[in-house]
Amino acid sequence: MSVLVAYASRHGSTAGIAERIAATLRSHGLDAEAVPIREVRRPEAYDAFVIGSAVYMFHWLKDAPRFIHRRRALLESRPVWLFSSGPIGPDVPDKEGRLPRDVADPRELPSLAAEVRARGQRVFFGAFDPAGPRVGLMEKMALALPAARAAFPSGDFRDWPEIENWADEIAGELGARV
Repeated sequence: MSVLVAYASRHGSTAGIAERIAATLRSHGLDAEAVPIREVRRPEAYDAFVIGSAVYMFHWLKDAPRFIHRRRALLESRPVWLFSSGPIGPDVPDKEGRLPRDVADPRELPSLAAEVRARGQRVFFGAFDPAGPRVGLMEKMALALPAARAAFPSGDFRDWPEIENWADEIAGELGARV
């Protein structure tokens, strides 16, 4: 069974998650590859899909929803899982007692999941390197303000065992050896 792990990433954190998901699926005997969503050429060649995007300002990067909308008929007919990469920093509650993942869901995710009848969806912590390039006006402006920099803790907060466990679950649902 062939699985496409398609992703939209700005700084590489989401790409790393996608690559780890694909590697874990391959370890279960599935033919899986991670491909940037803009470079997907023949989606009809795949039997299942895992689609993910970085989250900025509570939204997926535009390429990911666009991919889903344009290929809705195909995706509806195959198993699909969705993931998001976004919150950075420690997994501690905010002033209102909410955990970062609980408030990081992209606003369009429920409708996208319903559109393709997604079998599951997850939000994973991401990574941030303050020395990396700034992408987009909002990011440049926010990181120029000293008070805003505190909202962007540096480091790699991805939980690799959690990501691999989720990929194990997907492999099991696809009937792979687990």
